[in-house]
Amino acid sequence: MKIKIILLIIILFSSICASTGNIGEGLPLIATIPFIGILFSIAIIPLLSSSFWHHNFGKVAAFWSTLFIIPFLIWFGIYETLHQVLHVLLLEYLPFIILLLSLYTISGGIRLKGTLIGTPKLNLLILLIGTSLASWIGTTGAAMLLVRPLIRANKYRHYNVHTLIFFIFLVANIGGSLTPLGDPPLFLGFLNGIDFFWTTKAMLLPMIITSLILLSIYFVLDIILYNKEKHELKSLSFEEKIGMDGKINIILIVGVIISVLLSGIWKPSLQGLSLFGIHLELQNIIRDVILLILAILSWIYTSDRIRKENGYTWFPMLEVGKLFACIFITIIPVLSILKAGVKGKLYFLIEMLNNSDGEPVNAMYYWLTGLLSSILDNAPTYLVFFNVAGINDQNIPMPEYLMHSIPETLLAISMGAVFMGALTYIGNAPNFMVKSIAEENNIKMPSFFGYMFWSMLLLVPIFIIINIIFL
Repeated sequence: MKIKIILLIIILFSSICASTGNIGEGLPLIATIPFIGILFSIAIIPLLSSSFWHHNFGKVAAFWSTLFIIPFLIWFGIYETLHQVLHVLLLEYLPFIILLLSLYTISGGIRLKGTLIGTPKLNLLILLIGTSLASWIGTTGAAMLLVRPLIRANKYRHYNVHTLIFFIFLVANIGGSLTPLGDPPLFLGFLNGIDFFWTTKAMLLPMIITSLILLSIYFVLDIILYNKEKHELKSLSFEEKIGMDGKINIILIVGVIISVLLSGIWKPSLQGLSLFGIHLELQNIIRDVILLILAILSWIYTSDRIRKENGYTWFPMLEVGKLFACIFITIIPVLSILKAGVKGKLYFLIEMLNNSDGEPVNAMYYWLTGLLSSILDNAPTYLVFFNVAGINDQNIPMPEYLMHSIPETLLAISMGAVFMGALTYIGNAPNFMVKSIAEENNIKMPSFFGYMFWSMLLLVPIFIIINIIFL
């Protein structure tokens, strides 16, 4: 049955597609099916059968990747297919996954030890620290560093689910707003030419306002719930002193920050490498090599005991690595169609994002980017709207046009992707990681739609306020 479906799509794809100078102009909408398929698979299959997904997510990703590559190969040939696939893998996927791997490995080697009592003040402090760190060590790094201490601190609490939900809101998403290190969408923007500190300047005030509102709501809510169970905590005794294991990883995290920052500032005179018409800049090659070396050093010099006590496993990285490889490959026709502008089959999307004068409607960019980020995944969604907004008739390079000609539009896309990735478990990679770790520690997290009830109730009104203030 699967073979018949594949053959049918190949026939349809080949018969509709017409060869042109711009690939996107000849691609039909049916070419976007693999991209849509993998994203909806991520959203739906785990809800229907978590066991099937756990054991077969790699096969699902391979299926959708094959469903794209075979028709593309038949119509455009080996060279063009290799060029397109290698372009997205070498310039976008590998830098993204290497950064994620480095942060995941290094942060997993740091363990905050000691007995922590989950009072409202301590919980607020952990959320505040995590929110502040997320932009510099990544939402994944900050979440993996602090989620286990937070769980330990609140294991004595009867009401602890709300704390993990706010942790996802703030540490796993909104806190990563200020640098390309913070969240995958912003790193993709950085790889496509957005200045490292443009994000810091543009996103600082929206991030502060959003975070302060959420932290205030959380603190009031946690005080109310803590007072309901305070008498139960008085009988507990606590002994272990606060401390930290794996301090060498703090130095390695600083190394990650410096290497990424330098890759955006340093412009060496020496040329990089070229492969199938793809140019790899020397500073980016060196950055990725350094990140891998830092991850290896962390693995070598961190005690196995620390990682074991942290519950460190490779499964989250394997899952993210396989799924995102598929996402980055299957997004190729989507981006190609969008780059074709009004000549592409997604012209209606471009028309919806602009007014009658051709000017971008920033609120539409904000909400479309955000809502699709929450349902699908914020990194590729950011990339789609980044490319749509960057199309211009002035022959201005895309990043320069976005940063200097329409900065509010780039801000709208950035806020939508980063902020609204918090609306569902699948909006950002750390969201599901936090949920999984919490459930491993016997915390009954809300279902997919139960979590959305919390996010819609608390986040959407705040996002409306941000829209009014900044857009």
